[in-house]
Amino acid sequence: MAILHAYLNFNGNCEEAFEFYQSVFNTTSLGVYRFKDMPADPNSPLPTEVADKVMHTAIKINDSVMLMGSDCIEGFGHKATAGTNAYLMLDTQTAEEAKDLYNKLTVAAKNIEMPLGEQFWAELYSSFQDKYGISWMIHFEGNKKMQ
Repeated sequence: MAILHAYLNFNGNCEEAFEFYQSVFNTTSLGVYRFKDMPADPNSPLPTEVADKVMHTAIKINDSVMLMGSDCIEGFGHKATAGTNAYLMLDTQTAEEAKDLYNKLTVAAKNIEMPLGEQFWAELYSSFQDKYGISWMIHFEGNKKMQ
């Protein structure tokens, strides 16, 4: 069964926010991926000013709850606004579960930001707004553990 986590999006101050949340919940970071950690794409060079922004970070609030977040980069077509500044993130136990949830939740979806597929940080990942405008992420980490 999938585990539900909160995923927060920021317009450039994710790192500051998560330092604050670490102090609030008396916990440490599980790690940080920065945009400069992405594999280079010669068709879409990474602007210098966003290289150190947070692509993904996470903290554990307790044994079963994580808070995750990232900075949104407008040049990549994403800006944190009311409605997309928080996502419901389903962290699945298997690839089959990820595919099943994706197929069910995306029926008549309003917007598919990223179709379900492999990423360098996850075997399967997707983000979208369902037919009711609720923002979801589906994630199956598989053998791609965060460092």
